Amino acid sequence: MKVLMFGWEFPPHITGGLGTACYGLTKGLSKAGVDIIFVVPKAYGDEEQDSMKVLGAGDVNVTQKKFRYNDILNESKAVSVEELWKDITYIEVGSLLIPYLTPEEFENHIREKNLDLSEIKTQTHRRFIGQELSETDNMGRFQFSGKYGASLMKEVSNYALVASVIAYENDFDIIHAHDWLTYPAGVAAKKVTGKPLVIHVHATEFDRSGENINQDVYNIERMGMENADRIITVSNLTRNIVIERYGIDPSKIFTVYNAVEPIERKQDFKKNLDEKIVTFLGRVTFQKGPEYFIEAARKVLAKDKNVRFVMAGSGDMLRRMIRTTARYRIMDKFHYTDFLKGEDVDRMFAMSDVYVMPSVSEPFGISPLEAMRSNVPVIISKQSGVAEILKHAIKIDFWDIDAMADSIHALLNYEGMSKMFRRYGKEEVERLKWDNAALHVKSVYNSLF
Repeated sequence: MKVLMFGWEFPPHITGGLGTACYGLTKGLSKAGVDIIFVVPKAYGDEEQDSMKVLGAGDVNVTQKKFRYNDILNESKAVSVEELWKDITYIEVGSLLIPYLTPEEFENHIREKNLDLSEIKTQTHRRFIGQELSETDNMGRFQFSGKYGASLMKEVSNYALVASVIAYENDFDIIHAHDWLTYPAGVAAKKVTGKPLVIHVHATEFDRSGENINQDVYNIERMGMENADRIITVSNLTRNIVIERYGIDPSKIFTVYNAVEPIERKQDFKKNLDEKIVTFLGRVTFQKGPEYFIEAARKVLAKDKNVRFVMAGSGDMLRRMIRTTARYRIMDKFHYTDFLKGEDVDRMFAMSDVYVMPSVSEPFGISPLEAMRSNVPVIISKQSGVAEILKHAIKIDFWDIDAMADSIHALLNYEGMSKMFRRYGKEEVERLKWDNAALHVKSVYNSLF
């Protein structure tokens, strides 16, 4: 079985759990006999390709391509990319949409660029393929940053165009698109080839933004879901959101839980202080609940001064969290590390005594598995997908600051309790393998034939 897979990031160039999940899943699928072409906007050349072929969309020439119309629309003639996309252009793009910035940061961004905010807020444009192609380099290729910046939606649009070319030129059986950024690419590949489309929902706009959703992102998500032949969600929590908030037929939605890679490196990291360490590791955004972590930390420190708290991550709420800890006069007990990945994550967990994931809405949550893998007891919110499968974790409501603080205090001060969670948690997480998740995904593929 051959799969054309679209992602937005791939290790070692990642910004969070999405790239980590793609890596683990593709390795598992390869072991299960699935051949994968994994497409990212920008390939750096240092991606591991032992189990798949990684292809950068920015390396594909799109201006010299010809398609046989009889393969697509049952007409016997050759057409250019421009002619083909006159028939299948479908995506509306907000001209300066930046989904991962708060309204405050968005206005600061506009101010820094000396742009007229009143015009921008009302300005949208339809993607004209000829104009887009004129922006390619002298090799006929688009330039992708692969980041989440001001040009994100333009890159999503161009990525879909390149996807149609890649799909037309490669042999495969199934299309698999990860998260909303790649749904237009998956749909474009399906329109060009007629091959079945599987989309993988790692998060929804309701997870990222609560009720204050970005309508453009929601529309892309729903478009992808409606065009998909099968939908994979990372938890039943996410599955229910797809059904209830997007109106999608439950019969084509399947839950496949994420897993965790075993540690291959020897952990010899040691902390050089006597204080206990409590860690938050994730994006510092509304979805992850960082403010609840700080409120709980304040309560813990009122009882126990022999504790330090670490907020490992970056995001639109980081400055606000720093200001909050300063206002509470607990900055001397807080450390902000910025985004961590790879060996730095293992180092952080090796020094941690407790890990807390107070997410407001977490489709799954791989970081608790990484902590348990490192013998760290975890506290997770009941509003997370991983809470559906973990038994040896303390589960609290994200908003219950008292319960969170009490749980942290107990794990730090009652050795028997901490030892029990460390021992059985590690045993539990070692059974959550990507090989098993891959077999479930492959069964979803098989259901299409």
